[in-house]
Order: sequence, then structure tokens, then C-alpha cells
Amino acid sequence: MHRFAAIVSVALTALSPTACDAPGEPVGELYTFTSDASGFDTHSFYYDTGSEVIVFDAQFTHPLAEALIEDIRGNTDSPIRWVVITHPNPDKFNGAAPLQAAGATVVASEATTAAIPGVHAYKRAYFIGAGAFTEDSYPPQASVDRTFTDELRLPLASGATIDLKVLRHAGVASTQTVAHIPAIDALIVGDLVHHGAHAWLEGGLVDGAPRPDLDAWAAALDELRAWPGTTVHGGRGEPAPLELAITAQQDYLVRIEQIVADYVAGVADPAAFTGPDAATHWAAIAGAARAAFPERTLDYLISYGVYGLVLSLLE
Repeated sequence: MHRFAAIVSVALTALSPTACDAPGEPVGELYTFTSDASGFDTHSFYYDTGSEVIVFDAQFTHPLAEALIEDIRGNTDSPIRWVVITHPNPDKFNGAAPLQAAGATVVASEATTAAIPGVHAYKRAYFIGAGAFTEDSYPPQASVDRTFTDELRLPLASGATIDLKVLRHAGVASTQTVAHIPAIDALIVGDLVHHGAHAWLEGGLVDGAPRPDLDAWAAALDELRAWPGTTVHGGRGEPAPLELAITAQQDYLVRIEQIVADYVAGVADPAAFTGPDAATHWAAIAGAARAAFPERTLDYLISYGVYGLVLSLLE
């Protein structure tokens, strides 16, 4: 399995005014662990305060979560205290159990926690039906140890500050939590941002069906302006300054929706998108996206997820 860890070391001279408002707070280091395509090239970030580790998103499978733990242990001896689930997609919560076994408390918003059972059932049925897993090999449903409604400041022994906030608008999923680490001016946003990469366009899974809402996604991105001067760390792609991350992602959403809408309009029979040849259409749309955004990586995500956006446009 290919994986890598990118280390972001923050010097005291690089602290922003926001960070300096918290004298004596540990700066710490933010690391990135990334799965291979078997885990959908998903980033898990982890922040080492020097006294404890806080993980953001738990990976798609238990082996990937175990590789994440191994990566943490290769960089720090600090205990793994918290795992934050940013939104209810399986590549964010399926790997929770190994991290809990390593001593972590899993925290998620009430909305994310409520959505996990339905998402788990939908994805479990899909992946087993597609032959990617067996009844025994698909990860069991993740459990959450602590929930919150709108906001939570994690109680950290180190004195570091990490604030969790549920956005008012949905993003890539039915609900979205972001995490702000003021000491390093970092904003962890899950799959709300795929800077330099293609996005997952399935939409949130609600009542057993995909419900993409790109307008709500764009509005959720606007909410990130509440944290000016931060660097955005998204679930895929590269970190980016806040304003660049917002405007690039919003532009992408407008353009990709038009690409998909134009393709759908050019297919005479809507039943083609639900029949045996549907995969050829997903591949064709991915090809159109690749041509429109040659600088973006991970176009396979379009092939997997665009069906949700297509079905919403057909409605």
C-alpha cells in the first residue's frame, strides 16, 4: 500500500496575530497521512501538541486506520487522544475502531452521528454488491464517543486550542464540521475543499438516496470566511490560502455542474443513466471533466460519484 506523510512544521516567526493572541499555547505540528486509491486518496490530518495527538478523519478501512496509527507512531510518542469526524462519509468514519483501541475518543457533531447509520448501510450494501468486500470484510458501523450540537472546544491537556464548528450549510455530505487550530492558522475542512483535485459529486446520503446540493456547498464555502488568514486543509488535494481555496472550489462547482448538465442534456434516453451501460456515461463525464480541468488530479472520483449529481439533474 502506498502512503505518505507530509509534515507541516510551524516556526514561531510564522505565527499569525490570531495565534499570538494565545500566549503560552503550544505550537505543535500538523501532519498529513494519505491513503492510496483503495481508500479514495483520503487525507487524515493529525496534530501533535507535544502532549497529545488529535486526528481528523479516520480513513476508509481498519487496515488503513492501522497504517495511520503506524504513521503517527513514526512521528511522535504523544498519546492519541481524539479523533474528529468532519462529515458522514465512510472514508472519514469507517476506521474509527482501531483508533479507539489505541486510546482515542471519537467526537462528531450530533448531525454527523445521526447520519452515520444510514450512510453505513447504503455504502455497505453497495460495496458488498459490487464485490469489493464480503459480508465479513466490510468494516462494522463506527461508534461515536462524544457528540456536540453546534460548537465544541476540545478539552486538551496541553492547553492547545482546537475549535470545532458545524456549518449552517451542507457541503459534500449532508452536514459539515470544520476544525480551527489557531496556533498554526490551520482550518481542517474535510472534503468541503479538494484543492487541485476533482471532487466527490455523489452528495449527502439522506433517506437512502444521494442528495447533492451544490448551491449549499458553495454557501458552506462562504462560511469559511469566518476564519480569515488561515490555510485550508481539505480532504483531498493540496493545502491553500483561505480565499484561494474558497474561490477555486466555488468556480469548480459552477463549471463541473455545467459540464454534467450539458452531458445529461445530450443523452436522449434518461434511462441510459440507470441501465447496464451507465458506467460508460460516468466514464465519459469523467473524460469531459479531465479535459476541462487538466491541472486537477483524481478524476476517477468523478466516475465513482457523479451518478448522484446526474440523478439530481434528471429529477
